[in-house]
Amino acid sequence: MRTTTITVSGMTCGHCVGAVQEELGALPGVTDVAVELNAGGDSPVTITSERDLDDGAISAAVDEAGYEVK
Repeated sequence: MRTTTITVSGMTCGHCVGAVQEELGALPGVTDVAVELNAGGDSPVTITSERDLDDGAISAAVDEAGYEVK
């Protein structure tokens, strides 16, 4: 298993967290997405996957959810 930690800006509530978890969780090989919400600030997101993930795919998934990787 691989663990990747990113920082996402702009999330403010549980709905925001759910949107990011859903988009990242849909990436091939992802088994878990854990978000530590810092409402209105930068939130660490830990992604557990079966293999290395492409940075572009991670950024695109977060962007699709409506947020930005810092």
